[in-house]
Amino acid sequence: MKKLSIYLGLAAITLSLSGCNVNQTNATNKSEKLIVNNEIEKNKTYAKTDFSFDVDPATFTVSITENGETAEVSKPQAPKEVTDLKKSKEEVSWTYPNEQLKVKLKREKNHIAIALTSLSNEDNSFTWPKLDAKNYVLPIAEGKTIPNDQKEWLAYFKQNEELSMSEAFSMSFFTTNQETFATTFVMDNPFNSELLAKTEPHLTLEASHNFIGFDKNKTMNYRLYVTDNDPVAIAKTYQMDRINLGEFKTLDEKEKENPEIKKMRGAIQVYYWNSRILTTEDIKWGKLPSMVDQPIFQWIAELLTQYGEDGSEEYLKALEAFKTNEGYKYEKNTFLTSINYVLLYPQFYNKDIFKKPDEQAQKLIDKGIYTLSEQERYTLNKHLLASVLGELTPPIEQWGQATSSDVFKEMKASGVENAWIGLPNWANGLMNPTMVKTAADEGYLIGPYDSYQSIQENASIDWNTASFPNKNLYENATVTKKNGEKVAGFLGKGRKLNPTQIFPDVEERFTGIMQNKIPFNSWFIDTDAAGEIYNDYSPEHLTTQSEDVAGRLKRMNYFNQNGLVVGSEGGNDFASKNMVFAHGIETPVIMWSDPDMRENKESEYYVGSYAALDGGIPTKYKKVVPIKEEYKPIYTDPVYSLPLYKLVYNRSVITSHQWEWDSYKIKNQVGERRMKEYLYNTPPMMHIDKAAWEEHKQDISENAKNWSPFQKAALQHEMTDFKVLTDDRLVQKTEFGEKLSVIANFSNTDYDADGVKVVSHTALIMNDGKETVVKTEG
Repeated sequence: MKKLSIYLGLAAITLSLSGCNVNQTNATNKSEKLIVNNEIEKNKTYAKTDFSFDVDPATFTVSITENGETAEVSKPQAPKEVTDLKKSKEEVSWTYPNEQLKVKLKREKNHIAIALTSLSNEDNSFTWPKLDAKNYVLPIAEGKTIPNDQKEWLAYFKQNEELSMSEAFSMSFFTTNQETFATTFVMDNPFNSELLAKTEPHLTLEASHNFIGFDKNKTMNYRLYVTDNDPVAIAKTYQMDRINLGEFKTLDEKEKENPEIKKMRGAIQVYYWNSRILTTEDIKWGKLPSMVDQPIFQWIAELLTQYGEDGSEEYLKALEAFKTNEGYKYEKNTFLTSINYVLLYPQFYNKDIFKKPDEQAQKLIDKGIYTLSEQERYTLNKHLLASVLGELTPPIEQWGQATSSDVFKEMKASGVENAWIGLPNWANGLMNPTMVKTAADEGYLIGPYDSYQSIQENASIDWNTASFPNKNLYENATVTKKNGEKVAGFLGKGRKLNPTQIFPDVEERFTGIMQNKIPFNSWFIDTDAAGEIYNDYSPEHLTTQSEDVAGRLKRMNYFNQNGLVVGSEGGNDFASKNMVFAHGIETPVIMWSDPDMRENKESEYYVGSYAALDGGIPTKYKKVVPIKEEYKPIYTDPVYSLPLYKLVYNRSVITSHQWEWDSYKIKNQVGERRMKEYLYNTPPMMHIDKAAWEEHKQDISENAKNWSPFQKAALQHEMTDFKVLTDDRLVQKTEFGEKLSVIANFSNTDYDADGVKVVSHTALIMNDGKETVVKTEG
């Protein structure tokens, strides 16, 4: 891994604050609003109005003429029978009787409105447009520019011949670059649509649309825009389309509804791993050998045998090893994992084992074991355990704090002013509420990972997100395919839940978690913005993909209304109004299907497993791995990357990496990704436990001191411009308003032009005359 260092130029980046009195503040607010309004006004100018179009109904060929140049922007299909043809100066319509489809094209001021309407009450499909261009601009993740003959992209599309647009596309458009202009096909939404690819003799694409028989909406709407061959023009035109649809909401607007969102500005993104309330620091290991025959340790074995997914065999072996003073690292971890695991069990209380509960435990027992909240249950179990461990552990209020609360205090003291902290499960917080309170007291956002994607019939305690008190959900609220099969859950376990059927269960889970006032101030919902959506053919609850998404947005909005800063996996823009942050736009999951990365544990590319022997970061998130050369153009190479999403949503959604691919994950790309994080205004993300904090704290804290003011400044504006400054595309520039810009030099040679010099493998940040260099050293 490269060592990173930050060299400051004239001064650190600072935000220009406007004095203390109210008049100055109001004046500044008006000034900032005027600047933003001017930026939006400019964005209205990118879509061309001086073009004409022609269409051949039989082949559905669409041609655009602009400035004397004509291009077939949708290529001919096999001729079809046409009826009901009507044509005027501004409008053409017809019917394909055999396909049971009505088509209408209408010339509007700055686009062509195209409507495809199914005339069938059964499921129906239609493929259009057919694209054949030298280059494509697609909103895959943050955005890609794809030459039609690039070998790695050809290999990618050969393996992925059919892409679900709702899942693979972060935004609802696709663009072809013609010789002298670009044509962008914008959809209302990407639901029930696929992108079909052919790779011989070069890359060609077709869009396929499925009309669902029970869907009342039978129309697929396109708006076809003409712009310059410039990603800024393409993205800003799409942004105006979303604004016109009422599908755009700024962070400023979201912040007025929930002031906690302000804490997200300038925050680094941290997944914090502390799954143990009792840690190795909390056990006086020298005392354990004389205690292992006590009833509590045998009781733990019984609980593991009855309820543990892996049983008690390894735990009992560890106890035997301690008896002979042969309990080493593995045995200590097995012992700690077992104890922390059984503390989650509602069956933990046994009056024959815990004969002298302390006052707090007795109050909870008197309340009734099975009436306790989840947090109260954990509190009871901790106090029960403490009552029999004696001097083996410190006082209960110290359990686990050296590896959690103390780290957050140190983060703040080191200069990390803003942070979002994600816990892998709400149980981690309920077991250690002091940790959550400490993070909130330090001014950080902290919240749990939550998921409503899957349900299992008999989920283990490790899969609490796949478990619900309502046992009818497994049969009555899961998604059915058209052929009658149930859709399998995550990793093939259980089933997928229909979000329209479980809102009361969402409320029940949330109120249960929060009933003891744990100060979570953020919530992360897995997959809701990832586009993995379904048509549910269950006769009792027929559900379209649009209704599926509406159910997801309803629950996201529920968390918003409860004052939480909401994020989700993916970040696809159908959820842009309902989320504040998203994980997966900048670096999505890299190649689920590669066995070297996912199955072959001997491969250097193996990303790791979900297991963590020491209760800390699983190897899947901690292990540093290279990625194969053929994947770099698809996922990380700046040559093929475009900040399309940021050009549209910089002021609306804060996006970062998917958690499997944090800022430190990819071998020999830490520095390059750091540069790109500034270029694209992408928060750094890392997985941390106490050991990882010790390893990275100097780099994290030094970078955070610069990142926080940089992002706070960048979020005041649109990303107003993006330029490629060299023919090899390895020197790129972004602008955020008139005073803040970033030039990243990904090449091996220094860049020197227009009075600006950027050394190779560095990024130069310029803010109102002040300069900061982000540099990597070998």
